[in-house]
Amino acid sequence: MAYQTEPAHTHGTPVKTGILLINLGTPDAPTAQAVRAYLQEFLSDPRVVEIPRAIWWLILNGIILNTRPKKSAAKYASIWLKEGSPLRVYTEKQTSLLQGYLSQRTKAPFVVDYAMRYGSPSIPSVLRKLKEQNCQRILIVPMYPQYAASSTATAFDIVFAELLQMRNTPALRTIKNFHDHPGYIKALANNINEYWMKNGRPEKLVMSFHGLPQFSLDKGDPYHCECHKTARLLAQALGLQPEQYALSFQSRFGKAEWLKPYTTATLKELGKQKTKRVDVVCPGFVADCLETLEEIAMEGKEDFQHAGGGEYHYIPCLNERDDWMHALTDLVMDNLQGWLVEPDKVELEQGRLKALAMGAKK
Repeated sequence: MAYQTEPAHTHGTPVKTGILLINLGTPDAPTAQAVRAYLQEFLSDPRVVEIPRAIWWLILNGIILNTRPKKSAAKYASIWLKEGSPLRVYTEKQTSLLQGYLSQRTKAPFVVDYAMRYGSPSIPSVLRKLKEQNCQRILIVPMYPQYAASSTATAFDIVFAELLQMRNTPALRTIKNFHDHPGYIKALANNINEYWMKNGRPEKLVMSFHGLPQFSLDKGDPYHCECHKTARLLAQALGLQPEQYALSFQSRFGKAEWLKPYTTATLKELGKQKTKRVDVVCPGFVADCLETLEEIAMEGKEDFQHAGGGEYHYIPCLNERDDWMHALTDLVMDNLQGWLVEPDKVELEQGRLKALAMGAKK
């Protein structure tokens, strides 16, 4: 095996710690061509679609990639920001803010960057970029509060695969989940309470999480349980009674049974019950994206009101909220214990090693 060429190294260069935020991904543009490339990479991942490869290849290339890109491109166009894809825009802001917040907590040399599991910037390219900055230790932070094999684990897969090609691999740590992290729950509750302070309260709060096939739960994926724990903790933080909120799962794909109840069915049923007002929040997403801004904010509203419902409110994701960024900083700091070495200590250690090399006694 031919390993990657290692970055040029200068003795005495301070060792840095890298913090890599990873999100799902996004097309580079709201066009059918860009969406097709994105969907091809996304839906070719065997962790995302667990169907025999030969059968799925025919379905994906013969049907889906010939019909879905144009429709999806129109949806992306409806939520696209002037700066670009909402997911990329918010992830870039979170990366920049985390860099600033961490710099207030430590003087140790570190670098914060982000990558997308599908699309750009790719995980391999950013890992190489971190190595070029002499990051000998890297913390991997998937931006998914609840662990799932089809999101968190597949991000880890690409990280580990890239390390297999390195001669000098960095030390690595990963954050598996933060579905019950106190700071994350508090930020969610603050976000909702602030929205209600300005806009009043609903009859029902719907907490919509991204869906997964039912067999993922049957085979041992903890995602379903972690979503329920997040919902329970959030309801407690908001002081809600069981009848005041509902948990549901969105983004169903294909004909197989997925985790229930489905968000679409939940909203239609609430509409049929003539519910005067429903608010929907998506605690499984820390940045707004197609699934929140189009599927929930637009399609969800249509489903609810067409069925006879009244007011419909979508409560935005945490995005770059200050309390959320403090929670993310706490989460990262907790997982960097022992890695953050202050510059003076680095210099002292380098001086000691240099002296030993010149013959000094230990």
